[in-house]
Amino acid sequence: MTTAKVVPDSAVADRYAAAAEQREAALCCPVDYNTELLEKIPDEIVEKDYGCGNPTAYVREGDVVVDLGSGGGKLCYITSQVVGERGRVIGVDCNQTMLALARKYRGEMAEKLGYGNVEFRYGRIQDLALDLDAFHLRLNDIPAADPSRGVEVLNLMRTLRDSSPMIEDDTVDCVISNCVLNLVNPDDRKQMFREIYRVLKDGGRAAISDIVSDEDVPLEMQQDGHLWSGCLSGAWREDRLVEEFADAGFHGIEISKYREEPWQVIDGIEFRSVTVLAYKGKDGPCRERNQAVVYKGPFEQVKDDDGHIYRRGQRVAVCAKTFQLLMREPYAGMFVPVEPLEAIPLDEAAEFDCHRSRFRSPRETKGLEYDATVVSDRGVCDANSDCC
Repeated sequence: MTTAKVVPDSAVADRYAAAAEQREAALCCPVDYNTELLEKIPDEIVEKDYGCGNPTAYVREGDVVVDLGSGGGKLCYITSQVVGERGRVIGVDCNQTMLALARKYRGEMAEKLGYGNVEFRYGRIQDLALDLDAFHLRLNDIPAADPSRGVEVLNLMRTLRDSSPMIEDDTVDCVISNCVLNLVNPDDRKQMFREIYRVLKDGGRAAISDIVSDEDVPLEMQQDGHLWSGCLSGAWREDRLVEEFADAGFHGIEISKYREEPWQVIDGIEFRSVTVLAYKGKDGPCRERNQAVVYKGPFEQVKDDDGHIYRRGQRVAVCAKTFQLLMREPYAGMFVPVEPLEAIPLDEAAEFDCHRSRFRSPRETKGLEYDATVVSDRGVCDANSDCC
């Protein structure tokens, strides 16, 4: 998508502020939510929710969750019930009118549920370190007539990000968002994905529902404030949205929901809802522990994001980090783990040779001197046998 010279940020702010006061049906496409979770949420919030998917389906009990562009709070209050009393939900939005609506019902929702685990932060989703409430409070300490005010403001922002970030590094289990990322200025999108990655824990996941296009959106459409604020002309081309996750360091990226029927079609360009799921956890050194994995199929072979090829039925040598990754979601069940007969402690493991042969000889895992003989005294098809 060609970047627009003028991105209508003000059009987004004005339209969503108005939509917090008066429902605008054109800002959302049909989404099915768990009706039991909606029952406790005030009608005013439900009616003024705007989205295109249901990323709350990927949230679990006990999770710490951040909702990017939380609006009136509907997803946060749904998620609050899913994560339960042990979990925590943080909504982030830069629209004060929407924040006021969401915050209005915090006490009522806590009373209904028997616990309060939701909070709403004033901030920009491309800068999750800067709490704008704290910033504006401290801004009053800098005199308006100070000739160095501009520098002092930048220093204040830097200090707040470093000393008291709105959301700290590696603290979140799941980041969700519902039809908001496409509203962000294209110049800020790389930073936004870096921020999502930063706040997630190792093994954490992002579940993002958004609108994508099947073709590049032309420049004149990108500069149309109404189309941009309507979640249309800021849409990624569908293949480029998943590339954003990969560029930020995510792995296990998949399009978990793809709406076949387009939501809207403009000048022949189809716009539809997708939900993308991606994981954090590829960071760290590669260590040799004589481990291997066997890809079970059904394809003849698959290639991961780092270019490693796994051929069906073959023992493939992997480092300890990759071994652990392939044993958990979203790959769990696709590979047979092959551990060495004698485990190598991680702190004693040498660096894994990424240029070695990908085939792992059984003798590497069993040991060169392994010569045991084990004979079963049960028949192959013994009723009590679990070998088949």
